[in-house]
Amino acid sequence: MSDSRRYPILKPAAWLYRFVVQVRNACFDKNLSSSWQAPLPVISIGNITAGGTGKTPLAQWIINYYISIGERPALLSRGYGRSTKGVLLVSDGYGLLCGSREAGDETAMLAAKNPGIIVVAAEKRREGAAFIAEHFSDRMPSVIVLDDAFQHRQIARNLDIVVVNAAEAYFDAAMLPEGRLREPLKNLRRADIAVLTKITDKNAADSIAEDLKLRGLPVVQARTEAGGLIPFRAGTLPETLSGCRIFAFAGIGAPARFIGNLEEMGARVEARRFFRDHEPYSKEKLVPVLEEARRMGLVPVTTEKDYYRMLDEPWFAELSTRYPLHFLEISVAFIEGQRLLEQMLKTALRSSKQQ
Repeated sequence: MSDSRRYPILKPAAWLYRFVVQVRNACFDKNLSSSWQAPLPVISIGNITAGGTGKTPLAQWIINYYISIGERPALLSRGYGRSTKGVLLVSDGYGLLCGSREAGDETAMLAAKNPGIIVVAAEKRREGAAFIAEHFSDRMPSVIVLDDAFQHRQIARNLDIVVVNAAEAYFDAAMLPEGRLREPLKNLRRADIAVLTKITDKNAADSIAEDLKLRGLPVVQARTEAGGLIPFRAGTLPETLSGCRIFAFAGIGAPARFIGNLEEMGARVEARRFFRDHEPYSKEKLVPVLEEARRMGLVPVTTEKDYYRMLDEPWFAELSTRYPLHFLEISVAFIEGQRLLEQMLKTALRSSKQQ
């Protein structure tokens, strides 16, 4: 696969970015900088490219898995795109305490979908982990799921999971800002396991998986799977998605898979409008999209993350009664390696208890 989104004019900036990243990593590799050990096990989920890797559905699956085996996970995220700073308690395990504007859309969504877990946002994950240990000592979680943290080396982890998007450039990917790499591919060896996501071409995915294995990484292969359309309000769901004419809109990093999910369900995506990843919605920005969908006789559909980004906006309730809005619920579906991932998640907790 080639990187069609390269911008060669930005190559000097990409070289500088690469240099800074590698100097920073060398400080940790040579113990000039150290990683803080949290008082409870930490499972990190991150990626090596910017945005749209399928990391959030995987985080949801890991939370569900730990709950299913009797563990008490907490989620710690930086809360990308939030309006707040510092340590923020998003959910105390009894209820949601703030919305997407304060917590960031992905963090708010995961908190809303998992009302029984503690969720904290903090740019400095060490401060967030220390906050959890201090404020919830009477009902201490058994594990912290650390979201979007492959590059955040200030906190040690018992299992380091890197997510790789199989639908994007891999072998000739370029560094930011020329391409989408956050750090060179050789740094993948720092991870304990790679989860290859958004697989639509099995042959291409196998080639990437082979390279990852040569780098010493166990590999899990997965894809995103649509769970169905969810109406913003009751009574507006189409009778069937097969042949349903849709206007798709979203503000996510890699919208192609969103369109693919809809088409796999039999929907006909006849129009689309994409915004920047995590871009805040406004009524003025959204109404023209919805009016165009109405004129064309199309059903407006967005992503679950976009839904949560709109949810606490003051105009949301009124707008959702005027238009038949829906979001697409998705989950991760494993092609191979699920048992391996489950075993490594269990082993990470056991090894922590033995230390």
